[in-house]
Amino acid sequence: MAEYIENQYAPDFVSPPGETLQELLEERKLSQAELAARMGRPKKTINEIIKGKAAITPETALELELVLGVPANFWNARESNYRAGLARAAQQERLQRQVKWMQRFPVKDLVAGGWIPPVKKAEEKVLALLTFFGVASDEQWNSLYNSYGAAFRKSAAFESSPEALAAWLRCGVIEAGEIECQDFDADKFVDRLQAIRDLTTQHPNVFQPEMTRLAASSGVAVTFVPQLKNSRVSGATRWLNPSTALIQLSLRYKSDDHFWFTFFHEAAHILLHGKKLIFLETAEHEGKLEREANRWAADFLIPAEAYDEFVCGNQLGSKWISAFAKEIGIAPGIVVGRLQHDGILPYNRCNELKCRFEWV
Repeated sequence: MAEYIENQYAPDFVSPPGETLQELLEERKLSQAELAARMGRPKKTINEIIKGKAAITPETALELELVLGVPANFWNARESNYRAGLARAAQQERLQRQVKWMQRFPVKDLVAGGWIPPVKKAEEKVLALLTFFGVASDEQWNSLYNSYGAAFRKSAAFESSPEALAAWLRCGVIEAGEIECQDFDADKFVDRLQAIRDLTTQHPNVFQPEMTRLAASSGVAVTFVPQLKNSRVSGATRWLNPSTALIQLSLRYKSDDHFWFTFFHEAAHILLHGKKLIFLETAEHEGKLEREANRWAADFLIPAEAYDEFVCGNQLGSKWISAFAKEIGIAPGIVVGRLQHDGILPYNRCNELKCRFEWV
């Protein structure tokens, strides 16, 4: 018997293996009825295989090998490739239907940040976005991300895009996956926060890796993710699981007073509030939980008694602010921001004491 070469029959991947079978029958001058008789199968079954209505099972492949001399693994591979081709074609149709959904996201920013690959076709962008979120379709995305419960700080001036926020949050989860965290310990976290507070006078090259390390040792992942278009968020807090919390920072406002207050505000949510909520610092509305976090962060950064005493002294120039900040061990820009927020110092005064941070 002549040796059969498997790539002798190589039709288009979306054609059913029955087409190959029909070509082989014609080449050997065999009818479907004769093949059915030789295999002990109903003629209808053979006809359905040829038309692509019935699959070639492993058992059928072995029978075809015996009758036609074509290896069973050829038929198995042919059937598998055909079914995979059908699945790909169906997936392409689904991806095309999801293009409008994809267009609601800041895809360019995600590409620029290296979160998704720089593909060109719309369907490829949909696939990249689904992979980024780790979901099978836009329906699964809607089901998963609409289940979020969040407390927002809202503003009449800005309106965040839910899709941009969701994408930004997903970036934080991916980043957090690279951080090895201990199980959460509230007492240890407070202790680490004190050490992080001491870092407010340091350069970002010093404080960023150190605060990440300190927080992780107490069960909190700290990630730094730039804003995405229309996300308009400076920070977020949520629990990844019962033993690990996540604080995500965007450096939206760029000055050190905003940055540090946002971080300690988010830390307050971890210590004061439940594990089921997601807190988004979008500057859009302020409720009870946000006010509690504000007060905790303000007092942790600048102890209330020391702050009241300083304000009563009415020495609000740069020289006195710097001296006070040094005395309590924090960056002077944080003191300036607090005084301005409280209406004690005009917003155009002492801003030279603030440091500005930029993404590299």
